[in-house]
Amino acid sequence: MKRQAKAFFVITLLLADVTAVVLAFFLAYELRVRIPWRMPATNIGPFRNYVGMMVVQALTMVTVFFFYRLYHRQRVLSLIEEASSIFGAVSVGTIITIALTSFFFRERMLELGYPWTMVMYSWLLTLFLVALGRFAHSRVQRALQARGWGEDRLLIIGTNDIGQTIWQKVRYTPSLGYRVVGFISNGEANNHMAAVDAPILGTIEDIPRVIEEHDVNEVIIALPEAPRDQITTIISLCERGRVGIKVYPDLFQIMASQVSIGDLSGLPLLTVRDIALRGWRLTLKRAMDIIVSAIALIVLSPFMLLVALLIKLDSPGPVFYAQERMGLDAKPFWCLKFRSMRQDAEAETGPVWARKDDPRRTRLGAVLRRFSIDELPQLINVLVGDMSLVGPRPERPVFVEQFKRSIPRYMDRHREKAGLTGWAQVNGLRGDTSITERTKYDLWYIENWSLWLDIKILIRTVFMAFTDRNAY
Repeated sequence: MKRQAKAFFVITLLLADVTAVVLAFFLAYELRVRIPWRMPATNIGPFRNYVGMMVVQALTMVTVFFFYRLYHRQRVLSLIEEASSIFGAVSVGTIITIALTSFFFRERMLELGYPWTMVMYSWLLTLFLVALGRFAHSRVQRALQARGWGEDRLLIIGTNDIGQTIWQKVRYTPSLGYRVVGFISNGEANNHMAAVDAPILGTIEDIPRVIEEHDVNEVIIALPEAPRDQITTIISLCERGRVGIKVYPDLFQIMASQVSIGDLSGLPLLTVRDIALRGWRLTLKRAMDIIVSAIALIVLSPFMLLVALLIKLDSPGPVFYAQERMGLDAKPFWCLKFRSMRQDAEAETGPVWARKDDPRRTRLGAVLRRFSIDELPQLINVLVGDMSLVGPRPERPVFVEQFKRSIPRYMDRHREKAGLTGWAQVNGLRGDTSITERTKYDLWYIENWSLWLDIKILIRTVFMAFTDRNAY
């Protein structure tokens, strides 16, 4: 059944791409005929004369897509993840198509004409229609996988916080197409395992038996702190069962994800950590912060005024709540939020984490926090320069003092401005989740920053506002 499902998804995706390319070519022809641009379409023949060129374009596009590995995906990717690959593949495919049609249809092109405007129409329409077709295909595939069709049976090795986080991710995202059959224990403390609806099926030595008995398709090794020889042993045991194997990386692997070689006056040095945001990149990021936050404040100002009015009507107290947070270079600043809790929320408890179904919330505050509306005033922090649109989430000084003593490299998060959203947040690490894991994601972001990464995070944040289960 799994092989049939995989073949079905690939074949239907291929058909969707071919349909999109053919339709784009036909619409490009119609646009060229119906909308004369600079010169009338007197030399454009009937569409049947261009069918051969259309076939070449369709075959070329799907071939280029194959080499771009656009048919090799095991899990459904978001359209954002595929966008850059689609743009590159369609652009290269268009160039190759022009070369092939010029070679095979030289005389016909001289006779019929193959205007550049038609090429541009075809390129733009192919980009749009392929992306649209893949979006529709991904919706269907997600729906089928969420219903168990073509799912992979997943075994998680490790009952620690990481293993439980992976289980939660799979549980809350059924469209990934995984079903967790259980856990393998490595002897670690099984904290909160009672809340995990999956059994512990054995220990490391039982891996081959568990894989065979439970027909496991994929294994995730969630032991980031385990010694290398133990990971090697586990992989060897898994390979006996011919399953897919994924390993959750440890902190050093994330630090050294892009190792480069340099020298110090002739002495070779390995650079395992670098900061991506330097020089002109800082200027570019700040320019985007100013432009986007200013536009967002203008556009959202009527909505924010309405929220402010509702807060005043809902409960006594101020509209805004200013809380001290740690930002760039661990310097404190006042982080603005819409007030979502009663005025005396911490009078008895002191500084504590917000938690699910927090009794300190106001009636309106529960809604504001669920959809992250309470954080909109932080756009003001972004505009004045205390924060950035994207970056590590700022924490309160009292918590920073706790975390820096127990979490390696925690203070390195403060080498960049705090963000309204971040790489950790869009990967589900907010609310009552592991601070250690958040730190790893924040450090990866700092060392791998790009403008496109910021844009991708912002887009994902907008969509996650309606689906994030950890927003409370």
